[in-house]
Amino acid sequence: MSEHVEIQNKQHSVNKAEEDGIHLLDVCAALVRQRRIIIILPLITGALALTASLLMTPKYVSTAVIMPPQQQSSSVSSMLGQLGGLAGGVGGIAGLKNPNDLYVGMLQSRTIADNLIERYKLKERFKKNTMDETREKLTKVRALSNGKDGLIGISIEDKDPKFAAELANAHVTELAALTKGLAITEASRRRVFFEKQLKAAKDDLANAEVAMRKMQEATGMLQLEGQVKGIIANEAQLQGTIAAKNVQLQSMRSFATVNNPEYMRLQEEVRGLQNQLEKQQNGKGRAGDVMIPSGKIPEASIEYVRTLRDVKYYETIFELLAKQYELAKIDEAKDSSMIQQLDLAVPAEEKTKPKPLALTVVAFIGGGVLAILIALLRDTYISSRKSEKNIQRWMVLRNAWKK
Repeated sequence: MSEHVEIQNKQHSVNKAEEDGIHLLDVCAALVRQRRIIIILPLITGALALTASLLMTPKYVSTAVIMPPQQQSSSVSSMLGQLGGLAGGVGGIAGLKNPNDLYVGMLQSRTIADNLIERYKLKERFKKNTMDETREKLTKVRALSNGKDGLIGISIEDKDPKFAAELANAHVTELAALTKGLAITEASRRRVFFEKQLKAAKDDLANAEVAMRKMQEATGMLQLEGQVKGIIANEAQLQGTIAAKNVQLQSMRSFATVNNPEYMRLQEEVRGLQNQLEKQQNGKGRAGDVMIPSGKIPEASIEYVRTLRDVKYYETIFELLAKQYELAKIDEAKDSSMIQQLDLAVPAEEKTKPKPLALTVVAFIGGGVLAILIALLRDTYISSRKSEKNIQRWMVLRNAWKK
């Protein structure tokens, strides 16, 4: 008997739990009761989306594709070996992980943006009050793609397909103009370095020549003949070569480590030249050679020798740097440093957005989800108004709101 009572209690508990919980059939019944909302609301949202898409201003996208300069080892760099290991040290200047990132960054620069804003009066076209707002708008209508194929795409979105194509092509023009004034490639950086060194050497040579002319006017000594002149010329040649090699070492410290084979070879060459210069200055030449130490030349001759040595010294530096500068210029001219436009942006024939069908489908699905939610809430509210307990709860809530 007790077992029978216990089974009845369990069954009663289960029935009560099912009554208190939400059953799937209850949800389905609620949706059926509110079927008008579920049918009408998605149709309304879909129709509104379709109408809005037809009324929206169409947008067109035009794309220009460029091929940036390829960072390659220059052919003329191998010729610099006769002047030392400088070429090998400068070779690692353009060591970017992805060189295209540099050009993408330049396209996003404020310089190009401001030039385009001024050129096409984008401030008035975009209806913006400040340059910052105009740049931000330009960023939104522009899309840059950096593909694995090494090409860069510049896409512009605008309501006027002709203007979109023109603005995309203008980005290429501005990028090409900007790269001309910047040392980006390996050859251009090397050319800039030697250009500065050559200018300094030219000024030093001019000062040395002026000093020699003043000395000749003061002493009346125009030249030294014979062995002394040969000794001084050799010494000046050695000092000039050592100075030029030191310039090469200074340049390589910016691009190579101390363990670089070319750097170590150049250091040994400089040490050998310095030892040879010390022997010549001390009068210690090879067996059978008659060497005169420069310190024992008469005072008037020493002044002449010193000025002549300075001239020869700066002449040697100038000649060596001039050769490297000319080679760098040739290298820069042969380097493919020009921006090449692979695809010219043309006016788009079809609009990219809005897409009426896609917007209608999305609005219809969104309206369906919203309709289900509203239907469940409405059915729950209607059901709650029929229960005495819920009516009392509504009254309590209404009284609390009035207070």
